[in-house]
Amino acid sequence: MIRITLLLLLISFKIEAQISVLHMADSLYAHGHYTKAIEYYKAYKNQSEASDKIAKAYIAIGNYEEALKNYKTSIDVHPKDALLKYEYAKLLSKTKKYRAATNVFNDLVYVDNKNPNYHYELGLVLEQLKDSTAMNHFRATYNLDQTHQKAIYKIAKYYLQKRKHPLVNKYVDKGLKVYEGNVKLISLKAQNYYWQQYYRKAAIWFEKLIELGESSEFIHEKLSSCYYKHYEFKKTIEQLKLVLKYNKNDVTSIYVIGACYYELDDFVNAEKYIKQFLALKDLPLDAEYSKLARALNRQKKYSESIETLKKAIKENPDNTGTHFFLLITKDAYYADLDAKLVMYNNFKKKFPSGFHIEYIDRRISELKKEKFMKDGLKGH
Repeated sequence: MIRITLLLLLISFKIEAQISVLHMADSLYAHGHYTKAIEYYKAYKNQSEASDKIAKAYIAIGNYEEALKNYKTSIDVHPKDALLKYEYAKLLSKTKKYRAATNVFNDLVYVDNKNPNYHYELGLVLEQLKDSTAMNHFRATYNLDQTHQKAIYKIAKYYLQKRKHPLVNKYVDKGLKVYEGNVKLISLKAQNYYWQQYYRKAAIWFEKLIELGESSEFIHEKLSSCYYKHYEFKKTIEQLKLVLKYNKNDVTSIYVIGACYYELDDFVNAEKYIKQFLALKDLPLDAEYSKLARALNRQKKYSESIETLKKAIKENPDNTGTHFFLLITKDAYYADLDAKLVMYNNFKKKFPSGFHIEYIDRRISELKKEKFMKDGLKGH
């Protein structure tokens, strides 16, 4: 009798010791001591019962392969535990084991096809595998839960890519009705208006993203474009300078800033940014050189303008407009009336027809009168 009692006490002591080990492991895990928790979990006699906890601790320290092994062990013991399979499948997906993840998620959907998240996670995996049926599962998610923000985003994004604009608005509006601060859906709304060329409406939604603390090269570039389309040059400059914080050598932004300053009659800054653009551009174009020349002309920097226009002509010798621009710049710069008359007559011979002929004839007449008056004064 005494021996039986001692045996029972010994068994009870061992059980309590094992329970104590498990409680200690749980406490260590809860307080973030994951590696120490794993040691205690492994000391637990019934390893299969602790495998899922070991898996979670390994996930916490970033050892996903060991986590997968322990999830697999736990699933072998509890093959009908859907939660275990769900966590295992998500980890397979996270570690890019998409084929294996697909198999597990398919099993889960087969057992419970009314679970929206099973469909959603399966959709994500199929998307990675470039499987077109992924969208079917995102739609299934939405049909099961019409507040599912992630599924709504996937569907709306798909329709945006297909340029099915009414459907984009339909899904985005449903999502924003539930969660009006969803920045991903707001971004889709802005892009949807942008691609329809509704720039004022697009600007409202890009501005909303910024109000919510979002900032990216994409947002600022698209918003700048919306402003530029409606001649809001100051706002365009403001947004493009934010673009340059992400990409300081973005030549397009630099040039447009210069062009905007030109439109605002700030020729000093127009010159600054267009020169910066030309310094960065591998193959400068005549149009950009011409814009710089105009900014220089407005500052009466005719000598620099002439040299800039010569570069523009070198880029595109067939642009009659640039040749004409060079002619009138020289006219403003040079004082010698004879030299000016020679320039205009030579230009007329080289370009005998075009938009400039009426102006050139009038200017030649003016110069001849001016020369006659000047010569007459010299005679007295």
